[in-house]
Amino acid sequence: MGDESGRWDTRGRCLRVLFVVHNVTSATRLLDVLPLFRDDTRVQLLATCTGSSPFQAGVAQLLAEVAVPVLPWEQALRTPVALAVSASFGGQLQALQGKLAVLSHGVGYNKTLATPGAGSREPGAGSRTPDTGSDAPVFGMSPEWLLADGTPIADAMVLSHPEQLVRLRAACPSAAPTAVLGGDPCFDRMLAARPHRDRFRRTLGVRRGQRLLVLNSTWNPESLFGDGGAEDLLPSLLPRLTGELPADEYRLAAVLHPNIWHGHGPGQIRAWLHRARRGGLALLDPLEGWRQALLAADAVIGDHGSVSYYAASLGVPVLLGAAPLSGLDPRSPVAEFVRTAPRLDPRAPLRRQVESLLDGHRPLPGPAALTTSAPGESAALLRKVFYRLIGIPEPPWPALLDPLPLPPYDPPLRTAPLRVLTRLPQAGEVALRRFAEPVHEPADEPPGEGSAGDVAAHLAVHEDTADPGAAASADVIFRYGDAADPRLGPPANWCAEVLARWPHCALAAYVTGPGDCTVRTRAGDLLRLTAAPSAADPAAGASALHAALAGGTAPAELVADGLTVRTGSTAHHFTVTPLG
Repeated sequence: MGDESGRWDTRGRCLRVLFVVHNVTSATRLLDVLPLFRDDTRVQLLATCTGSSPFQAGVAQLLAEVAVPVLPWEQALRTPVALAVSASFGGQLQALQGKLAVLSHGVGYNKTLATPGAGSREPGAGSRTPDTGSDAPVFGMSPEWLLADGTPIADAMVLSHPEQLVRLRAACPSAAPTAVLGGDPCFDRMLAARPHRDRFRRTLGVRRGQRLLVLNSTWNPESLFGDGGAEDLLPSLLPRLTGELPADEYRLAAVLHPNIWHGHGPGQIRAWLHRARRGGLALLDPLEGWRQALLAADAVIGDHGSVSYYAASLGVPVLLGAAPLSGLDPRSPVAEFVRTAPRLDPRAPLRRQVESLLDGHRPLPGPAALTTSAPGESAALLRKVFYRLIGIPEPPWPALLDPLPLPPYDPPLRTAPLRVLTRLPQAGEVALRRFAEPVHEPADEPPGEGSAGDVAAHLAVHEDTADPGAAASADVIFRYGDAADPRLGPPANWCAEVLARWPHCALAAYVTGPGDCTVRTRAGDLLRLTAAPSAADPAAGASALHAALAGGTAPAELVADGLTVRTGSTAHHFTVTPLG
């Protein structure tokens, strides 16, 4: 894009389409619509960053991965383009040399913002500080952002639902003629991926009988992750997630807004969530993983951000841990959602609230109806708008969005000490609950209707625990790995080494697959546990085996009849095979 680039371009007659990035958050919506220009040799894609957001971290890396030419903002303002596409009003958009289409980077326009300055188009603005006044201007709906010298800055303002048009006409009549209904490409990608829910659950290592609970937070001090509300919920909530919810009945994942991720730094986020992650919390990619997690989720603990609203739109039960109405347009669908959705009681038992949410869930009609008026049609609607502005015919092939990718396999890795409660309802059966580093002794006994027997407790610890003292007092030590990993040696040898190193340990367990585990007992028995890959964690099976043996069951009985492990209301059958 140098001064003489046109002279040397191989395809110098291409029409330029410029993607205008405010920050990583807005870039994600632009990436949703980028496929609409693929295969069109008439179009050259470019990108630029306005520099108007305080959250600049991650933008350069993201644009490098997109791998289209990136123009400095000053050059972008001088470069004629056929079309500029933005998912924010940050920066001097009115100075761009070409047609402009603006999309929302969330569920419509719902937030009120203080003026002047915050969210304006001036360089360095875009802090988007919430305004608590009931008559505060709504970001993306008010003249402060939509007009320049009384004229709309956008040639096409893309809305996803007519209710947004009603509010736009009331707030800024001059901009209403630029409005077009283009659906919601982000939501459409989720709708198209719904048939793959089970795959997304398996990606996160969700097993049969487990519920996936997603913790979600938007950014700013009033959010679930923030510390500016009436009560800083996060420090008490994180240890309770892993300490109160049984590990084999709940899989936990966190989805954090990119402005949290990049504003504080990924390393800091991982440091703040270290204990929860050791207890089994998955920290998901803020760009690619969150939509798949919503599709896989059984429930969400969230706040007033778009992700919680998207979850409700999909019919997922949502419990609001932070729900400030200040900073929201009281006429917006998100405000209505915040007023009506169930609330988390930070002082009540967590598991009871989650179970009550799931048992009594009735989908709210608003989110499903108001997220988009054209489900599944955004690709066609948006491409029509874009090519009309460019001034050339649409390509003859269908307009398509990218399918949501299958994320990398991310099963839980619990290296925190596990408090294991067991009961023996009958011969060959163990009811079990494991709690990761509970703050208090778990009050609930293991499940099992009509079960009998006393509750026993033991400590199970991953070999890579950060606490050597926990390993020294562990009854069961386990790890996950490949049976052929030369660093660890054969599973039987590893088990023998663990028992020799830790005299208190009664059973060592090497998990070699989703349903396979090699164990060695202090008495010298070498056994293999096998179950269906979707059954309970083999490490839980190893703890159940330890409980059965400690309760007087002979290994020969387990070899003959197998072992039934109950986690919650789900029974899992393990085959027990002697290995010599």
